[in-house]
Amino acid sequence: MTLIWLIIWLTFGGLAAWLAGRWSKLWPRWISLFTLGVHLIGLIVLWVRYPVELSSIGSSPWFVEFSTPWIPQWNVNFHLGLDGFSLLLLLLTNVLGILAVATSWKEITYRVGFFHLNLLWILSALMGVFMALDLFLFYFFWEMMLVPLYFLIGIWGHEHRVYAALKFFLFTQASGLLMLISILGLYFVHGNNTGVYTFEYNQLIGTAMLPQTAFWLMMGFFMAFAVKLPMVPLHTWLPDAHTEAPTAGSVDLAGLVLKVGAYGFIRFLIPIFPEASFSIAPIIMGFAVFGIIYGAILAFAQTNLKRLVAYTSVSHMGFVLLGIYAWNQLALQGVVMIMIAHGISTGGLFILVGQLYERMRTRDLNRMGGLWETIPRMGRVGTVLALASLGLPGLANFVGEFLVLVGAYKVNPIMAIIATLGFIVATVYSLWMIQRIFTGPNEEGWQLADFDRRELAIVTAIMAIVFWLGIYPQPVLQTSRRSMEILQEYTHMPQQIKTDQVDDRFSMTGPAPIFIDNGYDQNEVEAQ
Repeated sequence: MTLIWLIIWLTFGGLAAWLAGRWSKLWPRWISLFTLGVHLIGLIVLWVRYPVELSSIGSSPWFVEFSTPWIPQWNVNFHLGLDGFSLLLLLLTNVLGILAVATSWKEITYRVGFFHLNLLWILSALMGVFMALDLFLFYFFWEMMLVPLYFLIGIWGHEHRVYAALKFFLFTQASGLLMLISILGLYFVHGNNTGVYTFEYNQLIGTAMLPQTAFWLMMGFFMAFAVKLPMVPLHTWLPDAHTEAPTAGSVDLAGLVLKVGAYGFIRFLIPIFPEASFSIAPIIMGFAVFGIIYGAILAFAQTNLKRLVAYTSVSHMGFVLLGIYAWNQLALQGVVMIMIAHGISTGGLFILVGQLYERMRTRDLNRMGGLWETIPRMGRVGTVLALASLGLPGLANFVGEFLVLVGAYKVNPIMAIIATLGFIVATVYSLWMIQRIFTGPNEEGWQLADFDRRELAIVTAIMAIVFWLGIYPQPVLQTSRRSMEILQEYTHMPQQIKTDQVDDRFSMTGPAPIFIDNGYDQNEVEAQ
């Protein structure tokens, strides 16, 4: 029941905060902070107990697993599982949730209880997404995440919040429906082949189907995950949503919601449709490299500070997509590191932007400049976060991006070489951002208050994690290693295909296993 309580605890915490908001604006904040604090302790206990050495042996990849019938008529189960990959994302979700509550302490002044209800329910749904092992259940949590995030942007956002909220909802809902169609198609294909109609992840891996069928079913999943990631050119909802969202919403969007797309690619799309996925890998890697450079150039072109940080996420997620389709141990380990490091560093940048906006009531870079003299602590923190964003060695993002580039080079050297240009453009926009905000003349005569104790505690925690991941990433790499190995093994599982289901490309006299050969070397030297 541990996994059930990880979801239920946040759900009831949100309800308690909502009810408490009727009597006080302060109680919902403390209830949310207490709920997430207890939740974090439970996750840390699970991490300490996680058997890193024992996870390399044994038949089950799941450290903790729970399953019970949910809708027996359709063979839908409430099936949750936790491995190293999921555990790291749960920890990231919780940490960023705490930071989101802390940073909205003074920013949110009306309907405070309802705000914290939506915030905690987003986190609860994310917990379900990262643990669901039944595809129907996965889709349920996927959709559950959208509604509170829509409210978060639409109610507590800025000037054009309704437009941004609707755009976000339409993009994600439409792509989600395509995924639902593919889930149902996979359900019936597997049932026709085996006589067992199921949404179980472990049973659907290795489902036999014709290449054309696999391709079109894969595309439904692909569109949902590519929009969430987001992949260029499906990214246009992201800058608007980030710009109009409150700070807590931006932290959740950049740090967590984008990671759902990457998680879907790694956990579901490639293991279930390996051959179809690898057939388009060069094309998708091309889109990934284009997104790295395109997002970085657009970031440099912005005058709105929040849009600038939003476009940096498009660039960083290009590295994630590149590593996913390289699909070797080095690249996948790098992807996990980028997912966590980007969540912390970019979440920190959005928090910094929110703190500046609270003081200046503007995000226009043309009105900024010379702020280092008046807010030196904020200047130092902003510089470190900008250096982390550009991938400076010793800070969090460098480890992941370096591993992705090395892993991608083993698969497609040209793509990896072009992707390194992203480091150059990232250096330009990161240093330009710091120069525009903190150096030069203070033409408008800003006199601002520096960090208070609450804000200083927030940025201290962020800085500590950024340096820790950059200097000693081994705990993250070790925790995720076995999960990535098992996912790679799934793509080499034999598929039993009947002769009347095989097209002319295959020749056999009877049922025989077909081993998927994607041309990738699975005996990669481990990064660590």
